[in-house]
Amino acid sequence: MSSMFRRGGRRTAAEAEKVATGTSGEGRVVTLIRKPGCHLCDDAQEVVARVCGELGVTWEQKDISTDAELYREYWEQIPVVLVDGAQHTFWRVNEERLRKALT
Repeated sequence: MSSMFRRGGRRTAAEAEKVATGTSGEGRVVTLIRKPGCHLCDDAQEVVARVCGELGVTWEQKDISTDAELYREYWEQIPVVLVDGAQHTFWRVNEERLRKALT
């Protein structure tokens, strides 16, 4: 399968399970990986900000143009949304799907 369409993230399965079951002690964190001047990134940011704001979930942005590792991993997919370090979606963010992943 092309790396462009792979799902996954930086967490191991055990770490993801700890987050999913609430046993890791970590709060939920949504990361939006984007680049300047990207209209899809702007759209994704609106959805992420709205959903995270409503649910009280912490979110952050990372600029792919300033991080070589993020660029290598995600350049074909931006915007990319990670939930607790694991890839949730790319290109378009579905508000209901993000909300479901966070509740």
